[in-house]
Amino acid sequence: MPLTALRRFAFTVCLMIAPAFLQALETPARAAYIFDQTTGTVLLSKNAQEPLPPASMSKLMTIYMTFEAVADGRLAIDEMLSVSSNAASYAGSSMFLDTTDRVSVEDLLRGVIVLSGNDASVVLAEALSPDGTEAGFARLMTERARQMGMMNSTFVNASGWPVAGHRMSMEDLGILANRLITDFPTFYPIFAETEFAFDGRVPSNSRNRNPVLTLGMGADGLKTGFTDEAGYGLVGSAKQDGRRIIWVFTGLDSRQARREESIKMMNWAFRQFAQADVATAGTEIANAEVWMGDAPSVGLTVVEDLSILVPALNQDEVTAQVVYDGPIEAPIVAGQKLGELVINFSSLPEKRIPLVADADVARGGFATRMRTAALVLWQKFGPNIDSTAEGA
Repeated sequence: MPLTALRRFAFTVCLMIAPAFLQALETPARAAYIFDQTTGTVLLSKNAQEPLPPASMSKLMTIYMTFEAVADGRLAIDEMLSVSSNAASYAGSSMFLDTTDRVSVEDLLRGVIVLSGNDASVVLAEALSPDGTEAGFARLMTERARQMGMMNSTFVNASGWPVAGHRMSMEDLGILANRLITDFPTFYPIFAETEFAFDGRVPSNSRNRNPVLTLGMGADGLKTGFTDEAGYGLVGSAKQDGRRIIWVFTGLDSRQARREESIKMMNWAFRQFAQADVATAGTEIANAEVWMGDAPSVGLTVVEDLSILVPALNQDEVTAQVVYDGPIEAPIVAGQKLGELVINFSSLPEKRIPLVADADVARGGFATRMRTAALVLWQKFGPNIDSTAEGA
């Protein structure tokens, strides 16, 4: 702007929400992450960005990339895939495949999701690998993870088999769980299936290891993990009364501890927080000063209806800041991002919501520009002009 400097404007708006006392969740897990998907709120983060052995929880990345391949046509859901000697050689959790098998992609996905099959993971990986090898697919997994914002994940194999350098953070697993639920709603119900009796073989290995699916608490996913190095972990998700949460943890010492910790995390996330409606899309929250426009200001609003989480017991009032760099030079287009609503909450991380223009503001004509120039000159030199006039 040639005649005035850009300034940062910040002012408060009143929000009827309360900073009631909230008891932080204590967890014995080595690392944990709880995310309210409905409002985009991180409720708990304990060592959540530390890269750790993920065990079978890293199979979620293999599943995600298989879903992508089916969705974009690189792989058909009914396509039959051969089993390599490398895939058949894996021990641990398994579909008990051998090199004479040809298995559909759909069955392999259930084999990974429900049975946690290491062999099924490798069959899918080799089919999608750029060089036909599991190692090649693992490199692709790492590259895709970076594109998705998972910066603390490095993959060496497709199954989570313990090996040096194979690492994921709990936050990254939370990001991945969120993407699986959001990006693939058609496939996601597979995660809630409790049994898959593939080909009638090994009936004792036909049940889902996820301990929360049958508790009647709204849990419908996603993946357990265990190795001696990692301990017991889980990536879970549940939905109650329209709210969905995702929780991730690792490092517990038993299956029972994993089950009990999952119940505790669900209870805490659902019962200690309530959803509060803050703003409706299109409703003006504040207005911003406009420079050289045919209107002096423009309304600021949110793009989507805005709800946030607050402690379940609330009585008082807190404030949030509207922040923008202004005055904002015209022309302005409705929907253009102009600033942010910054909500600071004592018991939760800061939340920043984009604010956009609620209307077009055209650039002013000659008269507008002359009035603006005169105003700026007066603000800058007006007192000196007065003094000179009085002395004349």
